[in-house]
Amino acid sequence: MKHLVLSAVLIASVGVMTSAQDESSENKKVKEPESKPLIIGSSSRWSLPPKALTRYPTPFITFLEQPSASTKSRQELEKPEADQSFHWLAAIKQSLLFLGVQHGYALTQPKTRRDLKGPFFKDYVRSVKSLHGWEDGGRFFTNYIAHPMQGSLLGFIQIQNDPKGMNLSYNNSNAYWRSRLKALAWSAAWSTQFEIGPVSQASIGNVGLHGKQTYVDLVVTPIGGFGLMVLEDFLDKHIISMIERRNSGNFYLKVSSRTFLNPTRSIANLLRFKPPWYRDRGPR
Repeated sequence: MKHLVLSAVLIASVGVMTSAQDESSENKKVKEPESKPLIIGSSSRWSLPPKALTRYPTPFITFLEQPSASTKSRQELEKPEADQSFHWLAAIKQSLLFLGVQHGYALTQPKTRRDLKGPFFKDYVRSVKSLHGWEDGGRFFTNYIAHPMQGSLLGFIQIQNDPKGMNLSYNNSNAYWRSRLKALAWSAAWSTQFEIGPVSQASIGNVGLHGKQTYVDLVVTPIGGFGLMVLEDFLDKHIISMIERRNSGNFYLKVSSRTFLNPTRSIANLLRFKPPWYRDRGPR
C-alpha cells in the first residue's frame, strides 16, 4: 500500500512538472512567433519587411565626400586672417643696414675722416645750422642720379615690408598710389636722417662745417626717388614681364632683366637677404 501511494505521488509530481514545462514553452512560442522565410513578390501581410542598409563610413569614403556648405562656411570663418600690419622691426633693420653701408663708404673718404676730430655735439649743431641754399658743389651724377636711387631704394624697403603694398603692380588705382606715397614718406624720413639726423653726414664727418649742407639732397632724394620707384614698377609690369613671356625658358635672361631694369628694388632685396630678382608676387 505504501509503495502504491509513493508511486502515485511520484507520478503526480512528474505530471505537474511536465505540464509546467509545456506551459512555459507555449508562452515562449506566443511571445516569439516563428519567423517565416521571406518570399520575393509575396503580398502576405506576414512577410517581413527588408532591413534598412546601414552604411558605416570608412576613412577613404569620408575623404572623398565633399563637405557641406555649412561646414565650408564654418571652416572659412574659423580660418585666421593673414597679418596685414606693417613690419616695423624688419623695415628698421633693413634701413639701418643700408645706413651702415652709406657711412661705411663715407669713412673711406679722407675728408670724412679728417672732420671726425673735435667736440661731437658742438660740431653737429654747427653743421645743421649751416643748412642753406641749393647747390652744394657736388657732381650732377651724385645729386640727380645717385641720390634719387637712394630715395627709391628706401621706398622699396617700405614696400617690401608692407603686406598691403608689396603685391601691387603699377596701375592707376587708389591702393597703388596710396602705397607708393607711404613709401615716399618713409624715404623722406630716412634720407633726412642721413643728411641732418643724429647719425648723419652732419654728425659723422660734419659736412656742414665746410658750407656743403644745402637743400638739394633733402628735396631731390625723396622726390626723385619716388619718380624712379614708379618707373621701376612700370618697367617691371610692362617690359620685364614681356621679356619673361617671350623667353620663358631662359632663366639667365629673366634674372638679368629683373636685376638691371629694377636696380634699386634689387638692392632692397639684398638688404632682406633675398636674391636681387626676387618678387613678392611669386612667379609670373
